[in-house]
Amino acid sequence: MGRLKLQSDINSIEEEPEECEHTSSRGALACMVNSEIGAVLAVMRRNVRWGGRYMAGDDQLEHSLIQSLKTLRKQIFSWQQQWNTINPVLYLQPFLEVIRSDETGAPITGVALSSVYKILSLDVIHLDTVNVENAMHLVVDAVTSCRFEVTDPASEEVVLMKILQVLLACMKSKAAIVLSNQHVCTIVNTCFRVVHQAGAKGELLQRIARHTMHELVRCIFSHLPNIDIGEDSLANGTVSSGKQEFGGDHKDFNSVSKQLDNGNNGSEYDGQPPSIGFASSASANSVGSMTSENTLGTINDKEASSNDVLLMNEAYGVPCMVEIFHFLCSLLNVIEHIGMGPRSNTIAFDEDVPLFALGLINSAIELGGPSISQHLKLLALIQDELFRNLMQFGLSMSPLILSMVCSIVLNLYHHLRTELKLQLEAFFSCVILRLAQSRLGASYQQQEVAMEALVDFCRQKTFMVEMYANLDCDITCSNVFEDLANLLSKSAFPVNCPLSAMHILALDGLIAVIQGMAERIGNESPVSEQVPVDFEEYTPFWTVKCENYAEPNYWVPFVRRRKYIKRRLMIGADHFNRDPKKGLEFLQGTHLLPEKLDPQSVACFFRYTAGLDKNLVGDFLGNHDDFCVQVLHEFAGTFDFQEMNLDTALRLFLETFRLPGESQKIQRVLEAFSERYYVQSPLILANKDAALLLSYSIIMLNTDQHNVQVKKKMTEEDFIKNNRHINGGSDLPREFLSELYHSICKNEIKTIPEQGVGFPEMTPSRWVDLMRKSKKTSPFIVSDSRAFLDHDMFAIMSGPTIAAISVVFDHAEHEDVFQTCVDGFLAVAKISACHHLEDVLDDLVVSLCKFTTLLNPSAIEEPVLAFGDDAKARKATITVFTIANRYGNYIRSGWRNILDCILRLHKLGLLPARVASDVADDSELPADPGQGKPVTSSLFASQMPSMGTPRRSSGLMGRFSQLLSLDTEEPRSQPTEQQLQAHQRTLQTIQKCHIDSIFTESKFLQSDSLLQLARALIWAAGRPQKGSTSPEDEDTAVFCLELLIAITLNNRDRIILLWQGVYEHICSIVQSTVMPCALVEKAVFGLLRICQRLLPYKENLADELLRSLQLVLKLDARVADAYCENITQEVMRLVKANATHIRSQMGWRTITSLLSITARHPEASEPGFEALLFIMSDGAHLSPANYIFCVDAARQFAESRVGQADRSLRALDLMEGSLACLTRWSSEAKLAVGEEATSKLSQDIGEMWLRLVQGQRKVCLDQREEIRNEALLSLQRCLMGVDGVCLPHTLWSQCFDLVIFTVLDDLLDIAQGHSPKDYRNMEGTLVFAMKLLSKVFLQLLPDLLQLTAFCKLWLGVLSRMEKYMKGKVRGKKSEKLQELVPELLKNTLLAMRTRGVLVQRSALGGDSLWELTWLHVNNIAPSLQSDVFPDEVSDQSEQEQSTIEGSPKSDAEGIKAGG
Repeated sequence: MGRLKLQSDINSIEEEPEECEHTSSRGALACMVNSEIGAVLAVMRRNVRWGGRYMAGDDQLEHSLIQSLKTLRKQIFSWQQQWNTINPVLYLQPFLEVIRSDETGAPITGVALSSVYKILSLDVIHLDTVNVENAMHLVVDAVTSCRFEVTDPASEEVVLMKILQVLLACMKSKAAIVLSNQHVCTIVNTCFRVVHQAGAKGELLQRIARHTMHELVRCIFSHLPNIDIGEDSLANGTVSSGKQEFGGDHKDFNSVSKQLDNGNNGSEYDGQPPSIGFASSASANSVGSMTSENTLGTINDKEASSNDVLLMNEAYGVPCMVEIFHFLCSLLNVIEHIGMGPRSNTIAFDEDVPLFALGLINSAIELGGPSISQHLKLLALIQDELFRNLMQFGLSMSPLILSMVCSIVLNLYHHLRTELKLQLEAFFSCVILRLAQSRLGASYQQQEVAMEALVDFCRQKTFMVEMYANLDCDITCSNVFEDLANLLSKSAFPVNCPLSAMHILALDGLIAVIQGMAERIGNESPVSEQVPVDFEEYTPFWTVKCENYAEPNYWVPFVRRRKYIKRRLMIGADHFNRDPKKGLEFLQGTHLLPEKLDPQSVACFFRYTAGLDKNLVGDFLGNHDDFCVQVLHEFAGTFDFQEMNLDTALRLFLETFRLPGESQKIQRVLEAFSERYYVQSPLILANKDAALLLSYSIIMLNTDQHNVQVKKKMTEEDFIKNNRHINGGSDLPREFLSELYHSICKNEIKTIPEQGVGFPEMTPSRWVDLMRKSKKTSPFIVSDSRAFLDHDMFAIMSGPTIAAISVVFDHAEHEDVFQTCVDGFLAVAKISACHHLEDVLDDLVVSLCKFTTLLNPSAIEEPVLAFGDDAKARKATITVFTIANRYGNYIRSGWRNILDCILRLHKLGLLPARVASDVADDSELPADPGQGKPVTSSLFASQMPSMGTPRRSSGLMGRFSQLLSLDTEEPRSQPTEQQLQAHQRTLQTIQKCHIDSIFTESKFLQSDSLLQLARALIWAAGRPQKGSTSPEDEDTAVFCLELLIAITLNNRDRIILLWQGVYEHICSIVQSTVMPCALVEKAVFGLLRICQRLLPYKENLADELLRSLQLVLKLDARVADAYCENITQEVMRLVKANATHIRSQMGWRTITSLLSITARHPEASEPGFEALLFIMSDGAHLSPANYIFCVDAARQFAESRVGQADRSLRALDLMEGSLACLTRWSSEAKLAVGEEATSKLSQDIGEMWLRLVQGQRKVCLDQREEIRNEALLSLQRCLMGVDGVCLPHTLWSQCFDLVIFTVLDDLLDIAQGHSPKDYRNMEGTLVFAMKLLSKVFLQLLPDLLQLTAFCKLWLGVLSRMEKYMKGKVRGKKSEKLQELVPELLKNTLLAMRTRGVLVQRSALGGDSLWELTWLHVNNIAPSLQSDVFPDEVSDQSEQEQSTIEGSPKSDAEGIKAGG
């Protein structure tokens, strides 16, 4: 209803929730009133005038005032009913009459006022009281029209204070809501009159009066949230009748701005302080002490309309608040009208009144809060009149006023920002950004207050987000967020000066913004994905709208789209300023202008794009080309000139471009302007020609008045004379022209507008334009605690922010400033990581690393102690490693700088021992229980001493012990307490860094970051050089390699990502090293360790890992020899741990190659053979993939003469034992599905068996008799034990040719050609060989018979027997062979006879086999034929004879067939 609710909200405006207990007693109240009557009468009797007297000619013995008091005294004890049923007028009236009387002196009036105050304060009068409304009205009327005689200044001040006391009690009373709007206005008006008078009186009265005024305003406006806005016409802004609504002569709240538009800045109050409300009952001479010169008159001398009177007489609500607020704003206008300006004023002007008014306004806004927006009249006052005054007072030289203005704007932002979008933009652009920079002429105090205000705004969590969303992303607004962020960054920079409070203040603001962003991280953001904005087709950029400004799913993409448009327009403006044609073409290419340009789009580009060269725009608009003329008219059409004065409209129009110099261009421009103006604001102009002529005349007057070269200035009469008969043949009103004349004279129309955006001054015409725009601008977007636009904002401000914080950190000397900077650094890191701004994080890391002092060339004698004494360096070090640990996922190139710091700490011996260790648990390594502990990270340190330069003592405790130790050769003094403390601080700092976590926790790094870390390590290690390197460089390279291996092992699941780089680095080390050193040692064993640890987990990478071990085979001979034993031990461990995971031939080839090499190495052969034993024993890990390689390796161990012969024998046993695997595989092959698969596997098994016996054949030639003979026996067993192996029959032919016959021939050659010293007892070996031949042939005879080349094979057997019979050992034939060979041959012939192979027959070439056999046998033992075939000897003789006679060719043919 626009007024306070009488019932429902009573409790909300009561000061005390319950009535005082003493008011329930009628007698007590009567006594209280009686005592007050007595007090008044007592004071009156002290005065001679009021003493007992008889008035001549009258029946009265006493004055009416005394009589009324005595009458009341008689009545009060006779009232029996409850006090709330008694009319308060009865017991208030006598006191009020005393107050009103002009006959009473100040002491009497004062006591009467005290009595009324007491009655009010006891809550005797409340809403349930009879006739309460009339009683309250009487009290207010009586007190505000109080009259008394002034006897002395002190008593006068007492009365004035008591008047204030009673009026405040009235407003705080429970019955206050029955007061009318008019009464409330009267109360405030009276209080202000006292404030006004108090200036000439005592300090106490001044303070009490101002305090009371504040309390009144707070009391009144605290009720605004409780007002029902349902139907009250004033509250919802529908009142338009009546020109004098509540005291001011104005149609609406834009009246003052309209006067300003016309340049009429004279006082509408004629120098008098204003009053509010209608004429109160107090006249200028009604109070004795308030003479006419001290009394505030009212500004409304006209009759008020009946509607206004009705509203003012209703129970108080919005109408009186509007009046009061308008009055408070008018107090600011008074100062403005008497000449206070931002440049002319100094502290010397009386800042008291504006400060007082601003304080009251601030209180009203604080208590009214968001409710103000529901009452359009109040809101309109704030939007226009108040903010316009704030803009002006914001440039005040008084820091007190500026501070109060900033406080008010902060309150307005907090409560009403949705209604003050453009006003806030203007305030920051024209006040804060102007004052906070010394280059614009502001004093240091102004700068400081403006910066403090800005920091306060920055501490509002959503402030910068809302500035960005509403202003920076609006093409019609300036980039306030960007400007403020740049201002804070620049203001934090100490340029050629020490760090000051201003720098710290700006830093606080900057960090407040950054921390606000950091705090929003983690809050759920439904529109977090960055969708790139692009225009695929032309859309008029000035028409882009948002469907729902309250829903982030709509407004977030919308503001991003608008920001994209704005950026593109700015780029287009830059192109346009260089070449207008290319600028328009660029915008066509980005679809912001149509492919075929149209006038409207170009006009809107000119109108809404900041940064355009206004000279070029003016030339374009003034061009005679038809298209340019159309653009000009469209451009003019974008302005809103409705009900605007001509000079104001012209000012706004000419601010957007530079008016061309040519008269024809000027005419075209002014024609377009005049046409637009006449259409919208005809006012008193007859036609557009009149507007054109008057515009010309104004331009001429402007030039005349403000051009220094014009000596004789145009007078007002001249101007009026020049404009006669231009309005359709008649004259314009003289007052109209006079107003234009004075406006132009006072404020120049700048035809050469300022270039660029800058921070313009808020002129009256610009304010009018702002108010027009504010009605059309898009709604204010309210942000919440989610990080919708932080990515975009941070991308803009991150660079300057990091630079600013870094510079302050560099200059800072105090711990609290260090911590502030560190907080900022960590917030920047958090935001960069969250929004995936890797480049920003890298820049931050680079900046921080400089402050650690670890990258500086070490010219300091004791860098550790210096570091311990440098708090800044320690802070920076902790910060950089905190960032590395927390946000390492998003560091890229910054890893190089971090590693530089780590390497420096390493060189100083300050790193923890575990930095280069990996985090794999021992349990992860499969270990053989019989082989002791599995390999751990400390293995190499304990078992493989480096061949390179010994490392210096490292680790925290090692470094500490160095400090404490006393060198025996060069005795040093005991370290001082300060040195010990500095060193302790250093150690504590390094512990806080958790440097080892970077590497041990690297498994949690994202792939890109991990890869960059690995590359940084490789880069930091440097490229290995052939030849000697310095111990320091080698130490660095070793350390980097340790770290690289550690992260490789920690990231086994992502080994593919790292492997290529790691392998290439190790490869370069191996290939460039020619002498044993720590680096190559670490490279080789690191490689072995990687393989050992990763093989179980990366089967798909097993081949790649094992292939890398071939690098070991490429080691320089000296290097390989130095580390051979340890390498072999590692390979052994690798095999034992991972034999089941090595499945490919290539992998096994590499492993067995490494093992084979060790066979002839004195130290390495033992672990090498142990590894082979592990693989081949019982066929545990033999497979078709590794069988041939393992057999070959075993052969090399069997042949090796390193170590005892027992190992060779064991190697032979391994070879022989592997036959069982072939048998097993063969039986498995029979179960295989498909003939083709079976055939293939059978063929492979045959190949493996053949390689086995070939290997044994080679060992049979060993110089050592024991080994040679055992090899023959082993070969024999392998040849004869193949029953379970499916061998193709054809394979036997190869076996005899490649193995058996070859070994027999070779052994015979050795026996005949080598010294007996080299090959002892070859005769025994030949016996074994011959037995082997016989036994194998006899056992395999059934299979051999199926060979087509059996005859050839049999003849080969006979040939070897014959050779052995004839062969000489040690120069003579062997007796043993002479005995053995016939015996073996006889057995063989008997077996062949038994099987029916060797029989005399004429079919199937049997005769040839028979003949050839006996041909050889006779050469060996002629008597064998008669022994084996006694019955057939005579027959054979006869047949031979007949054959010779009848068929001479048969023998030759038989020989050929046999051969």
